[in-house]
Amino acid sequence: MKSDAIKKGIERAPHRSLLRAVGCTEAEMGKLFIGIINSFSEIVPGHIHLREIAEAVKAGVRSGGGVPFEVNTIAVCDGIAMNHPGMKYSLPSRELIADSVEIVAEAHAFDGLVFIPNCDKVVPGMLMAALRLNLPSVFISGGPMLAGHLKTSQGSRTVDLISVFEAVGEVARKQMSEAELKKLEEVACPGCGSCAGMFTANTMNCLTEVLGMGLPGNGTIPAVAERRRQLAQDAGKQITRLVAENLCPRDIVTQQALYNAFTVDMALGGSSNSVLHLMAVAHEAGIDFPLSAVNEIGERTPTLCQLSPAGEYRIEDLDRAGGIPAVMKELNGLLHPESKTVSGKPLGEVMQNAGVVDSDVIHSISNAYSAKGGIAVLFGNLAPEGAVVKRSAVVAEMQTHRGPARVFDSEEEAMQAITRGNIKAGDVIVIRYEGPKGGPGMREMLTPTSLLSGMGRDKEIALITDGRFSGGTRGAAIGHVSPEAASRGPIAALNNGDIIKIDIPNYRLDVELSDKEIASRLAKLAEFEPRVKSGYLKDYTEKVLSASHGAVFRR
Repeated sequence: MKSDAIKKGIERAPHRSLLRAVGCTEAEMGKLFIGIINSFSEIVPGHIHLREIAEAVKAGVRSGGGVPFEVNTIAVCDGIAMNHPGMKYSLPSRELIADSVEIVAEAHAFDGLVFIPNCDKVVPGMLMAALRLNLPSVFISGGPMLAGHLKTSQGSRTVDLISVFEAVGEVARKQMSEAELKKLEEVACPGCGSCAGMFTANTMNCLTEVLGMGLPGNGTIPAVAERRRQLAQDAGKQITRLVAENLCPRDIVTQQALYNAFTVDMALGGSSNSVLHLMAVAHEAGIDFPLSAVNEIGERTPTLCQLSPAGEYRIEDLDRAGGIPAVMKELNGLLHPESKTVSGKPLGEVMQNAGVVDSDVIHSISNAYSAKGGIAVLFGNLAPEGAVVKRSAVVAEMQTHRGPARVFDSEEEAMQAITRGNIKAGDVIVIRYEGPKGGPGMREMLTPTSLLSGMGRDKEIALITDGRFSGGTRGAAIGHVSPEAASRGPIAALNNGDIIKIDIPNYRLDVELSDKEIASRLAKLAEFEPRVKSGYLKDYTEKVLSASHGAVFRR
């Protein structure tokens, strides 16, 4: 056992003395030491209940013959961090989470790990840590939030957090009163769990299941369901078996497993952030996964679900309809069924007994919403290294678009122009210097996109950025433009009025400028001056790589 390094032999008497101080008995000294990596937080709705999940995990570990030790890492609520300087810390927290898990696991010589994430950056941060450490590991998320229900004169309407963001735009254009907004605010998030739609957190929890690192149900069983606690106990039992078998994350997360994850992601119409995070996971696993492969997968994978923000269904509906195993079974011929999972069964066996219970929620391949997947990576002279769009949430008339650039060097500048009505139909809003290095931290642009949607303008205005979008974003919102402006990417050369061409069906993002003109403009730019000159964000700016590489650290 790896934990023998802190408990076996005469020279480890001091270590055992300290272990006795935290309650270890003599009998437990000979058992597996399992780290329970919890991201409990009282400020994050998706994490407020994770102590209950941890208790269930610990019960499972004990029944499996192990000794659980709960430790904690940080979590950021992207919704609360949105549209103010706090959002600069969201993506950078992913690297800090991975590093902190590495530190606590190695320092205390755990034999295996159970990870309890839920929200956006915690899931990929913990996945990165699991692959870096390569200790037997299993994931059990806190589960999705239930949708809210707003009573109106027309009846009851199903709502979620994105409904509130978009309602701000409706208030701005006098289509909703502030009193009505307050009623919506009070019911949109009815309790604990990760926000109810197919946003980033739920996308990543579902894909953790597909990668083989979470048990079936990890992504969809509601946070408040008793089945979630049972799954947590099962995860605790399973980790002791994984340690006994020495089945480690790098045995599970292979090239084939990543193809499976991207395939299901396409079928679900998952968050555009999944591309960034899966690329980072591939990096930690030592797997070369080119961005171009994402489009190859998207070409052969149909969109089978339209969950919020693309449609009216929520994660609880997906769970009721059969969950991720049912989606995988529908995609059976497109997946690698031999991929290993923490359940001890190959992926093909996991989905063998699954079935679609509600075909309105999970469509069949023969009745797909679209013949192609929900995410696309665009390339062109404006994005030589790629840009990402959630095309399943883009209306048909905006799948191709040609319009003049309205250029802003920060989210705040763009927000002022939108709220003052200074953006015209047909414009392409460009928000730059918001990338990993330029922001720093690659902020999400949910507020401007939600405002445009709420104002009814997402069908006539496009938005591109070297920053990111929330998984709740809809409309012609193209993010992750790489190289970013701070690295002298072509987006830094844009001027107001330059004509931008968006062609999602052909995976193109271009500006009608010659290569010579772009190079000439870039040569005249002053050296990028970092916006933050102290603290963690200063270090992040100096270390972070392009979004096309997953925005991981240069090591």
